[in-house]
Amino acid sequence: MELVNPNLGTIFWMLIIFGIVLYILKKFAWKPILNALKEREESIANALNSAEEAKKEVEGLKADNDRIIAEARKEKNQILKEAKELKDKIVAEAKEKASQEATKSIELAQRQIESEKVAAINEIKKQVAELSVTIAEKVIKKELSNKKEQEKMVDGLVDDIKLN
Repeated sequence: MELVNPNLGTIFWMLIIFGIVLYILKKFAWKPILNALKEREESIANALNSAEEAKKEVEGLKADNDRIIAEARKEKNQILKEAKELKDKIVAEAKEKASQEATKSIELAQRQIESEKVAAINEIKKQVAELSVTIAEKVIKKELSNKKEQEKMVDGLVDDIKLN
């Protein structure tokens, strides 16, 4: 029952031992424990600050990344637009050149046809003239023998010339 009802001497010695233990703890343990707690608190605060800075940096990098992607898309669209314009220009030039060459070929063919036509007409005229001379020569030889027939032939030729 002594433990339930402590003695005044036991309380006195308990207080003294508690004071000594408290003094020893204060002298040797509280400073390192408080320093360790303070360091832990500072490291946690630093870690939180670093995490916040990293979060901001990641957000900045994400914004930069989005901006770079947007610029890359813009450049891609510009390059595609320029390529399409260049393609259209090349196609238009090729069509124009083909059209010009076709026109030149047609004009050349028309000139050749015209020159061949003129040559053919001249050749026909020459052949007609030669035939006419040959026929006239034969007719004149035959007709010169008879004077009446010769006059009749001259009159017919004159009438033909007047009709034409």
